[in-house]
Amino acid sequence: MTNKKRENYLKWDEYFMAIAKLSAMRSKDPSTQVGACIVSEDNRILSIGYNGAPNGFDDEKFPWGREGENLDTKYPYVCHAEMNAILNYRGSKKDLENSKIYVDLFPCNECAKIIIQSGIKHVIYLSDKYANSDNNIASRRLSDECGVKYEKISLDAEKTIEIKL
Repeated sequence: MTNKKRENYLKWDEYFMAIAKLSAMRSKDPSTQVGACIVSEDNRILSIGYNGAPNGFDDEKFPWGREGENLDTKYPYVCHAEMNAILNYRGSKKDLENSKIYVDLFPCNECAKIIIQSGIKHVIYLSDKYANSDNNIASRRLSDECGVKYEKISLDAEKTIEIKL
């Protein structure tokens, strides 16, 4: 028996991003799965969410395509992970103030507005693959102007986490 702590435990950022990634696994979207995890200033999970159809919209009838006429694609209908995490929260809005949100994909401008309005002050993201899109440029502009910090998660190395059920 050893008297030392375990060395290879998850750091807080890794833990919360892993929860966001695990939440993304609930998404029915065939092309993009995104998860979000909102965390208080004292590292308590407040809420989680993932991208998907709105409540009451049958997943089997939902248009999951990315191309075609706008109304025949997922884009005008899908709820993003950030929105769902914020709306899933059942506590006082005051508790969201100064919290952090972990997302695997940098928030679009619509989600940035929701994040700002909710009081979240820090976004930690894994990927910014749409960095040069108008939506993400607007998202950064909104965040900068409204005092919401955003940063790519700092990882020592890429990590694979395996969960056996």
